[in-house]
Parts: sequence; structure tokens; C-alpha cells
Amino acid sequence: MVTGRMVDTALWFILRLLTFNLPKSCDIAIVGAGAAGLATAIFARRFNRSRSVVLLDGARAPGAKILVSGGSRCNVTNVSVSERDYWGGRPAVIRRVLRAFPVDDTIAFFREIGVGLHEEAHGKLFPDTNRARDVLAALLHETDACGAQLASGHRVLDVEPVAGGFRIVTDHGPLQAAAVVLATGGQALPKSGSDGAGFAMARRLGHTIVPTTPALAPLLLDATDSVHAAVSGVSQDVELAVWVDGAVAIRLTGSLLWTHFGVSGPVALNVSRHWLRAQLEGRKVSMTANLRPGESFDTVDADWQRRALANPKAALQTTLASMVPGSVAAAILRQLTLDGGIPLAHFSRDDRRRLARALVEWPLPIAGSRGYTYAEATAGGVSLAEIDAGTMASRTCPGLSCVGEVLDVDGRIGGFNFQWAWSSGFVAGRALADI
Repeated sequence: MVTGRMVDTALWFILRLLTFNLPKSCDIAIVGAGAAGLATAIFARRFNRSRSVVLLDGARAPGAKILVSGGSRCNVTNVSVSERDYWGGRPAVIRRVLRAFPVDDTIAFFREIGVGLHEEAHGKLFPDTNRARDVLAALLHETDACGAQLASGHRVLDVEPVAGGFRIVTDHGPLQAAAVVLATGGQALPKSGSDGAGFAMARRLGHTIVPTTPALAPLLLDATDSVHAAVSGVSQDVELAVWVDGAVAIRLTGSLLWTHFGVSGPVALNVSRHWLRAQLEGRKVSMTANLRPGESFDTVDADWQRRALANPKAALQTTLASMVPGSVAAAILRQLTLDGGIPLAHFSRDDRRRLARALVEWPLPIAGSRGYTYAEATAGGVSLAEIDAGTMASRTCPGLSCVGEVLDVDGRIGGFNFQWAWSSGFVAGRALADI
């Protein structure tokens, strides 16, 4: 249950801005007050109250990405999370971080700070109030209660190694810190403050940046495809296959939403990073949709033959509409120039096999994505090979840690990217308590 102390977050921010003065130094400076940054600050202070922690964020009201996530409801995590739900760096590293602060601990943590969670479809966990602002308010109040200082409206311009730690250059003056955490996020949803600045900072501090692309982004279809415009707004279960250099690189199944610009929905968002990264690497990449997920050409062709024997007078379009949404069936037949009124008894072998092939390998001429503006995550970032999975500390720059989306880790849709933020923030906070 969200308590009354969380209600007027706006007033709380105003009071903080009026009274906050940037200190000259601190033990731990965290750049970025999003999900991962707030988690790091909370756990660092919980593990060691003697460590001074300053959170720096360029936005006057941090946490914008939390507020817009999950349709403004905030999909906090998922009931089942493992390294298999992520792409990017080595799975063994991701697994170690996730196991340090698993889902059960996340649920308990949010319950403790006043946010109960409930389960919805596909294991997604949302706040009981269904309000993202309650999640953010709880995190901000816990940050304050733990004694971490939030310097909102303080944009970090650079981080420079100096004797004894770091000099953080902000638009409000410098700050000395013994340790620095980059929790700057990626480039997705730039209006939320994710502008990729953290990548440049990490690179200047000696880190390798895995080239980035949008992830969980709606995909655009080439103008040569006439199906999506005709069925805009229709949703159906499909299996998408990404073909790289002539072979299937990955298959993902889920709900697809046809739109006026192309395709969206969970499965399109999940597969987007794979198509975009293959394109970034200069590979020959294409995508097909199996409109009969789990079926092959042979099984679909055999199914058509059985249907023709069982009901030879049934119209082709009527039969197809029993397999896929009616508007999609009409659009497919139109694209293949097949007569939907023809009875199955008169459906030729060649046309039947042509339709069966189209149903299991419908070409989706991807022209790109809607970019970072509409993406929910970033693929790429600070190489996990340069991060200690037990502490989130940099292997190349002593005193530096990296958490959350700034790292080369991106999860599928369903609360997995937030779980990575909570887990990596916990690991970093626990380790920083011992500096």
C-alpha cells in the first residue's frame, strides 16, 4: 500500500531543489537517477550508512522512464527471470548478477518500501495501484530516507580520474568522489533524458563500447508491402524468423500488431534488436513471419489437403479466415492474387502449395525501426567483459562501476530490463559499501 508520504512528489521535488547545495565531495557519486541509479544509492546506504552518496541527474524531475513504462503502470519485474531472457554480454555474467538479487528479493524490497505487486499475463508484475508514479515516489522517498542526496537538475558534463578518486564536472560546479557509478541509461526514449552521454564518459575512462542500436523498437515495413496498411490495428500470434546470410539466426514467437507503419507488439519488439544488429554489422538480413506458429510447410500443406477432403465446398477465404484473422486472410489472398471464393475442391495443387509456403514464410520487408524515440531499450553499451560481475566494478578504471542499461545487456519485453536495473544496482551498492 502506497502511504500518504508518497503523494505529493512534485512538492517534495520543489523543496529539495530550493534547499539542496552540491557538496564539495562525497564517497560515492552516482551519475543518473533512473531505476538503476536509485537502486544503487539505496543499497549502498543500506549496507553502510557511513558512506556519503550523491545522486546526480540532469532532469529536474528524475525517473521519467519509470513514469512512462508499462503504459504508465510500470512493469516492475517478471515472476520468472533468467539469463535466457537477455541478449548482449556473456550469459554467465548476467546470470551471476541476477542471482545476487533475484525476483523474490525484488518483490520483498518493493513491498518493504510500500509498493505491493500483482501478477498479470506472461508473468508481468505491476504495482497494485497500477500507477508508475507510485513506484517512482517510493524509490525517491526511500532514497531520501536512506540519507542519499539527490542532486536533480545537475547535469554531469564529464568524469575525470584524479588522485584519490574522481572529479565530476557538472553544470553547477565540480564534485570530488572516491567512487563513481555510471547509471546513465542508454539512448532509448531520449525525452526521458537517455541521450547516450554515459557511453562517451565510459569510453573516455577506458571502456570499450559495443556499438548500439535500438532494442524493443517498432519496425517499419517497406512501401512495397501492402498488407500491413490494410490490416492496421489487427493483432495475431506469429513466429518471426530473422535470416542472416541466408540462415535463420533466431526465431521468436508471440503477439504481432500490424500497424500503419509496419509491425509492433511484443514479438516484433523483441526481435527488433536482432534485425538491427545484423544490419549494423553489414550482414545480409531479412525477416519472415510464420502465420501458423509451430507449423512447417509440410504440416500446413497437409492440413489444407485434409480440409479439402473433409469440406470440399468450403470457400478458400472462409477456410483461411479460420486460421488467421479475417482481414489478414483477405489481404494475403489479394497479395497472392488468389480467388477467395473458389471452393477447396477446385484449389489447384500449385496454388495450395504457394499459399502454404506464404503462411509459414511470409516475407516482411523491414526498412528499419522507429528509432530510439520509440524504443524501450538500447542494445549494446559498455562491454560486460570489462565489468566484475560480483561488484559491477570496472576492470579498466579503478573506482568506477557501471549499472543498468549503460551496459551491453538488453532484456526482452515483460519487466526484464527493470529487473536488470534492480539486480545490478544491488550488486554495485553492496560492493560500494566496502570502499
